[in-house]
Amino acid sequence: CREDLENKKTVPSDHPAQSFHALINFLVDGLTEDNYEIQGPVLKPLQSLFNKMFIRRGQTSISVIGDMARATLLVKNEEDLREVVKKIETLFPKIHGEQFQGPNKIGVGKFLEDVAEMDKVPGTEIILYHSKPNSSQKERMGNKKHPLYYNLNFFDSIPEYHWVGTTEMFVAFELQIGLEAEVS
Repeated sequence: CREDLENKKTVPSDHPAQSFHALINFLVDGLTEDNYEIQGPVLKPLQSLFNKMFIRRGQTSISVIGDMARATLLVKNEEDLREVVKKIETLFPKIHGEQFQGPNKIGVGKFLEDVAEMDKVPGTEIILYHSKPNSSQKERMGNKKHPLYYNLNFFDSIPEYHWVGTTEMFVAFELQIGLEAEVS
């Protein structure tokens, strides 16, 4: 990620991009290609990253930047979306809706131990650590309807560490998963 930012790239280098595609291939296994579309991945713009790190949060402690790169999986119908979400909830039950305990809450050592014990996506080094409905779905869920848009955060193998001035962070990635009609 550091080299990508220094070179002012808008898309991640090959390895992170391959991880996004491996994760998506795992999630859409069983769907036909006509039933979904992929957008991205793209890197978080430098200005947005600066804002997130220093301005919006007033960062003074180590944290996780959960969306250093982001892609979107647009699913064409609700039934297929439910199958994708069910796969995540079934195979990774500890990450769904749970409040992720980052290094600023539990310390770097415990954080790294916890991440090392998390299950990986089969056949990859991808570690899913957090899944939740996108914040745009609050009204839907308040009306007792299933969410149609989710955020899935993951590490590509071990968390990548960066230190900028007095701010320390681990880099992670985000796959947004949603019903095409809801997201578009």
